[in-house]
Amino acid sequence: MTRELLNTLYVLTQDASVSLKDETVLVRAGDEQVLRVPLHHLGAICAFGVVHITQPLMARCAQEGRAVVLFDTFGRFQARVGGKTGGNVLLRRDQWVAHLDPDRSLSLAKAFVAGKIQNARQVLLRGSRDLPQFAEPLSEACEDLAAALPRVGAARDHDEVRGIEGMAAQVYFDVFDYLVLAEATEFAFKTRSRRPPRDRLNALLSFVYSIATSDCVAALEGVGLDPQCGYLHVLRPGRPALALDLVEEFRSLILDRFCLTLVNRKQIRPSDFEERAGGSVMLSADGRKKVLTELQRRKAVEVQHPLLAQKVPIGLLPHLQARLLARTLRGDLTHYPPYMPS
Repeated sequence: MTRELLNTLYVLTQDASVSLKDETVLVRAGDEQVLRVPLHHLGAICAFGVVHITQPLMARCAQEGRAVVLFDTFGRFQARVGGKTGGNVLLRRDQWVAHLDPDRSLSLAKAFVAGKIQNARQVLLRGSRDLPQFAEPLSEACEDLAAALPRVGAARDHDEVRGIEGMAAQVYFDVFDYLVLAEATEFAFKTRSRRPPRDRLNALLSFVYSIATSDCVAALEGVGLDPQCGYLHVLRPGRPALALDLVEEFRSLILDRFCLTLVNRKQIRPSDFEERAGGSVMLSADGRKKVLTELQRRKAVEVQHPLLAQKVPIGLLPHLQARLLARTLRGDLTHYPPYMPS
């Protein structure tokens, strides 16, 4: 699969070759040409897995400040090829300037939280339609989340935004157990517990959230942003605050629904978990393998992107949102648009 999105060429087809001919980038899979795009249309090339990029193309991109970014097949950042001078230092400067500007930092924090709350509401709305026996509590939770959205917009500081986010998360997880349809006893969910997870569903959520955070780190590094300089999460040494910010908009609509699908379709079973000393629960080695296999399949599923008005693979969503965030920090966009499909 090969896509040009937001002036970035994403090459996911394994063993594809990417070359330059007469100011045009050619992508071939075996003997078949799968894409042809003028070089001047591209701001970056992102290659996932085993993709062969010719040296002349890489050199030309480096000379003109066009990033060539390499990821492994799981989407983990590996390297960025650049020339003698690059624009990433300017982007990181803009990132830190926005962090130090109370108004811009607050605006970005609000965007991440608004995206999270709206997407959580969409999950519960769907649940209220599909599960009429639980429509009343799910609908009440939807009303509470809807009421929280204008409060986010009116919040005066970061602490108020974080307080609203925490309240909304509590409302959401208070009714989350209604969405568990298969083996409800074994996958009973009472409250969100993280360090350590106290039940199977919490263990599954924590594992998937961790993978998604790593994906967001890779996406941010891919566009040249510092994953540790965030706007919603407090900065701490070694903490990928910006990646944690970015993953918020994907939690309910992408990650939670994926976990619920695994449970409700019995693709993951109680036997795939291990109970540890102290009451913690973890996925077994076989369980982790199952989740990773299904997650890779899920990342290939295409969904409609509300801003681009076209379908894109789920696995590219963090990369697209990271690029939109970079554009916002550079001033190309007035406000950051979180991923919020209708």
